[in-house]
Amino acid sequence: MTDNRQSLSDLASLTSNAPAPVVAAAETVAADAPIVPVQPSTPLRAQEIDSLGRAYATGRRKDAVARVWVKPGTGKITVNGRDQEIYFARPTLRLVINQPFGVTDREGQYDVIATVKGGGLSGQAGAVKHGIAQALSKYEPALRGAVKAEGFLTRDSRTVERKKYGKAKARRSFQFSKR
Repeated sequence: MTDNRQSLSDLASLTSNAPAPVVAAAETVAADAPIVPVQPSTPLRAQEIDSLGRAYATGRRKDAVARVWVKPGTGKITVNGRDQEIYFARPTLRLVINQPFGVTDREGQYDVIATVKGGGLSGQAGAVKHGIAQALSKYEPALRGAVKAEGFLTRDSRTVERKKYGKAKARRSFQFSKR
């Protein structure tokens, strides 16, 4: 078996019209050094699936809390026992819910069952999005990087500021009257 390894100075002589650089002894490739193949990155986390083949996650946004189950299917999204078109009538809210599927190219491949409590419709849509993103990363750990890069796994901690005494609202003062 012939050894096809070359040092940097041998490779530098192949370039045309370029002087061969001075190569230190440490830069040459050792003949007996093992070649380690580069492995594709394996998911660091294990797949988390229940006995029914679903991944579960909790999503939160403002005062809303969503419990989300994701399983392979036809892309049907059910929120509180109703279809997503009925529960979230505004198209922007449905767009928010489907963002994790769009980022991971999994549109129409998973069925989602969600129960949401608290908050308004906007907060509930954000909570369902957060839950779907977490459940997707639990069902397919390889998708975690793509979902995390978009910021869908981070809980948006912004909430409504409480009203203070002596104020009309959280910060607004009562109207000033000179007389």
